[in-house]
Amino acid sequence: MPYFSYRAVDQIGRTNRGSLSAANEVDLELRLRRMGLDLITLRQMDSRASGFARGAASRRDLITFCFHLEQISRAGIPILDGVRDLRDSMDNPRFRDILTALLEDMEGGRLMSQALAAHPAVFDTVIVNLVRAGEQTGLMREVFENLGASLKRQDELAAQTRRLLIYPTLVLSMVGIIILLLLLFLVPQIADLIKNMGIALPIQTRVLLWLSETLRTWWPLFLILPVAIGSALVVTLRASERARFVADDVKLRLPVIGPILQKIALARFSNFFALMYRSGITILDALRAGEDIAANRVIADAIRRAGGRIGNGEGLTESFQSLSVFPPLVIRMLRVGETTGALDTALENVSYFYTREVSESIEKSLKILEPALTVVLGLVMAVIVGSVLLPMYDVIGTLKP
Repeated sequence: MPYFSYRAVDQIGRTNRGSLSAANEVDLELRLRRMGLDLITLRQMDSRASGFARGAASRRDLITFCFHLEQISRAGIPILDGVRDLRDSMDNPRFRDILTALLEDMEGGRLMSQALAAHPAVFDTVIVNLVRAGEQTGLMREVFENLGASLKRQDELAAQTRRLLIYPTLVLSMVGIIILLLLLFLVPQIADLIKNMGIALPIQTRVLLWLSETLRTWWPLFLILPVAIGSALVVTLRASERARFVADDVKLRLPVIGPILQKIALARFSNFFALMYRSGITILDALRAGEDIAANRVIADAIRRAGGRIGNGEGLTESFQSLSVFPPLVIRMLRVGETTGALDTALENVSYFYTREVSESIEKSLKILEPALTVVLGLVMAVIVGSVLLPMYDVIGTLKP
């Protein structure tokens, strides 16, 4: 079903803009009328992956969606009424349009899982598969409860990861700006004085003067080159699947950050794999959905190969054990779960362990980074100031009687 961007007015004359799926222009007008809006202008969008779908809902919106539908299911209220109430109270206008499309599809006779599957950029395969399993088993409340809890844990992990990355990025950026200001403005003012002293300059002072002169002479190149390299990397990553695979592999090999990213990916995979397995989804279907959950192409490729081995008749533990991506803890818990028949519980233990370890690792890294970055900043300033002042001290020493 195509998507349309529209401009409409409500009953009191306020203008509303948004995007909505509809069979045609007449269907769009009817859908807007049910929302209490009168259509003014419309434009058909190129594809579902356009601006409507991309970024239409944050993780917080999805958490609210799951929590609301869990409460609706717990209270025995029909899902349709629950989606309608959520749509009317939703602040995000783009997600409100998504909910409107869901409501229209469900009122038209489609199952909720089918309506969700029509918006893959918002509701991924895991959500669709879990809702489908809930429809088949009658456990919709449990599905939304577990899914909401899982999304909350993922949101906490994402917040902790941002903390780990943002702080050093800000500090290093400040260090870089300070160094640039010193090289561009302070060092040139003192350079002529140092050169006119007629003394042999130490190596660190000559290097500092060379850096300052080079930066002042070729500053357009230093300004354009990082932008050009960054743009080339972005274009390459967008155009080449192989480049994205290599980039994800490099992320996992980074010191300090790499192991944390690997644990986050494995915690996500274990958590949702356990959730899907408990909901009655087959192992192969859960693994196929887990490829997207991992959010890392190296781990996703390993999951895909493990699924292929399982499809060829190999055991679950043996399939994962043959791949170096999965650490011994994951293999041991898979073996325990496969032996006892409680695979979901074993995977939840993996998710819990890695989630806790990620939290502790991030806290420790932040505690180490703060003094480490302070020391680095102090050393850089000491080298620059020392390179400038050392020749002056030498001259002052020669002037003493």
